[in-house]
Amino acid sequence: MKNLKAARLALLPLSLMGFALGGCSQYVKKADYDAAISELRANDQKQQQQIDALTQDMQQRFAKYDAQITAMQGRVNVDTAAHFAFGDATLRDEDKPLLDDFAKVISQHRSDAVITVEGFTDPAGSASYNKRLGLKRAEAVRDYLVSTGGLNADKVRAVSYGEASNRQVEKGQVRDAGSSNRRVTLVVDFAGNATTAGTPTT
Repeated sequence: MKNLKAARLALLPLSLMGFALGGCSQYVKKADYDAAISELRANDQKQQQQIDALTQDMQQRFAKYDAQITAMQGRVNVDTAAHFAFGDATLRDEDKPLLDDFAKVISQHRSDAVITVEGFTDPAGSASYNKRLGLKRAEAVRDYLVSTGGLNADKVRAVSYGEASNRQVEKGQVRDAGSSNRRVTLVVDFAGNATTAGTPTT
């Protein structure tokens, strides 16, 4: 009995060693981990270079337009791409040249990027009315970018923020004073993710 107990005690360290070695197979080797991290960093750096190039090109081409270009978190925003008359969703002729240039730049730099067209209104109407009107404005720009600009319909979507108070240019202003609020903004998502900040109506 004593010898059996001793034998069991002798086998215990070997069993633990085997378990430990078996468990190691579930861990990633340090070299593989380092290689994966290096690849992610290289991809991030490449993406940032593409964003910088697109932003610079847009700033040069759009200097003549009433548009502000900003880049952040894998996206490039073009605010404002188009303005609209009070209570109307008709795309103005004077906004079409900017949209034409936008489509050309996207085709040249990143045709696979997801474009989100964000529609806004001033706060004159009801919230539900403004959601619908904002979406009509976004759809007007989206349809133009696809039909005239040649962008892939699967890569361009329209959403509405309506009268969202946190996105108004002129807080609470309507009609002539609120013309800056009645607009469409373009968001270029380099990550290929069609989700934008907030919870818009699609």
